[in-house]
Amino acid sequence: MDEEAKREFLTAIEKTHGRQLRRYLAARTSTLADVQDLTQEVYLRLLRVENHDAIRNPQAYLYTIASHVLYQHRLTRAAAPPWDETMDAAEEIRSAPDTDPARQVEAEQRFEQLGRALLQYSPRAYATLVMHRCDGVPLSEIAEKLGVSYTMVKRYLAKALLYCEQQLQEMK
Repeated sequence: MDEEAKREFLTAIEKTHGRQLRRYLAARTSTLADVQDLTQEVYLRLLRVENHDAIRNPQAYLYTIASHVLYQHRLTRAAAPPWDETMDAAEEIRSAPDTDPARQVEAEQRFEQLGRALLQYSPRAYATLVMHRCDGVPLSEIAEKLGVSYTMVKRYLAKALLYCEQQLQEMK
């Protein structure tokens, strides 16, 4: 398929389903930047398809690609370096001056509240997050301890990080 036909196909998909795609991604991510990046990745993957005429249901195909992109995005975030906001909260507890006990207590309560909420939401996601981020246990070892696959541990970690991020956004 030539480049002009690919562009026409992509333009038609964007006009027909672009707004709904962005809403779909926005409902499943936390930031506008993520939505923009993921939308771009979906369209790039569509451009890589050689035979657009073989796609019988473009909308279903689009959302299948979008769900794969979201899944990979979550896995990537789960394997990313320590999570900024959680680490900021932990650092705030450690660095709170001894002369301001009210601020230190507030930070500790916020951190504990986040931990309790995650524990209620998903005990395995909580355990995975604590073992990996606080204790430095490798994901493969966590998988053995929990009796699940390595992939499942990555999912637990992604779930925990996404949940914590949402809770921190609500606390602000």
